[in-house]
Amino acid sequence: MAESPQGAAPSAAAAEPATAAFPAVAGPPPTPPPPTEPPPTEPPPDNPGPRIEPPATGPRPRGHVGSRPPTYDAEPTALPPADPDDLDDLVADTVLDGARYGSCTLRAVSLRGDSARYRGEPRRDSLLTARFGTGEQALLLVAMATGARATPGAHRAAAEACHWIGRAVGRSHTRLVEDIRAGRRGDLKSGLHRLTDRSLGKLRASAAEQGVDPEEYAAGLRCLLLPADPECRTRVFFGVGPGGLFRLREGEWQDIEPQVTDVRGEPVLGFGSPPSETPEGDRLTMDLGIPTPPSPYEPAPEPPREPFRFRTSVARPGDTLLMCSSGLADPLRGEPELCEYLADRWSRPEPPGLAAFLADSQVRVKGYADDRTAAAVWEA
Repeated sequence: MAESPQGAAPSAAAAEPATAAFPAVAGPPPTPPPPTEPPPTEPPPDNPGPRIEPPATGPRPRGHVGSRPPTYDAEPTALPPADPDDLDDLVADTVLDGARYGSCTLRAVSLRGDSARYRGEPRRDSLLTARFGTGEQALLLVAMATGARATPGAHRAAAEACHWIGRAVGRSHTRLVEDIRAGRRGDLKSGLHRLTDRSLGKLRASAAEQGVDPEEYAAGLRCLLLPADPECRTRVFFGVGPGGLFRLREGEWQDIEPQVTDVRGEPVLGFGSPPSETPEGDRLTMDLGIPTPPSPYEPAPEPPREPFRFRTSVARPGDTLLMCSSGLADPLRGEPELCEYLADRWSRPEPPGLAAFLADSQVRVKGYADDRTAAAVWEA
């Protein structure tokens, strides 16, 4: 609409006298328009918003590896029989433990094998984890023992072996920590050999007190010493009997079980066998292989004992050290797929939690149904 020229008369709608009888009533204020949200903008590159990390890629926990599933069920079936007057003799199906000291994280587990779970037999493996001392002077001990197969007191013998070696190490832990820090390998080997012999000697004495054959009331023993001092990365393994000691370094397993170099079998010429004749040229009498009757004045010879095993190693950041009984060592050596699976699971930046470690340790392999006991150490 065109504007009115100057001096034109106001329109009727606007021509109200200035002195009206009643003042004009003001209407309600106009409603303001609703606020409009600014259009979404991308956060500046230097200040990114919250972000959801995708789950870490890696193999999912598995029940078994290999071409075929194991024969036995994956879960326990039967409980061992119980004596109402000796309930302390009962052994749990599974024991799980863990800790973090210095530069290392420890995970340990002992679980009943598939065969024992099905037959209602107690776990023959025993596990002991203990800390002696405080602060950087502390020493961690992991001891595991396996009782003799098909003997009624195997689980008691294994527990007693762990008890005796734990007491011996605990009473000597101050000297052991000093030797480990100073790198006195010879003193460590001889001292731990004596402690092990004394502990297993007490086990044989306990068998005699019970009127049990010492061969039936026996146990293999494997131990690991870990100083709590973060500046000391020396790890000490010692023990007797079968099992495994492995190191996971840069995604590859290394079998570092100490090899025992003992002479077995009959003497051979040039290596411990007697000469065929005397220096004078006389031929020696032929040995017909007739055993000499034992003398009544000499004690009966003891059966041959298991050789002592000892190894010290310096850990590197990122290493994983695994000590285990034969129940896990045998499938690790016999089933490559289990090695690959555990290498993938245990090569991650952070150590697994207790539940994850238990799940990994009980991955089954057909043909291996014994108890499993394992202790793994992750180096920060």
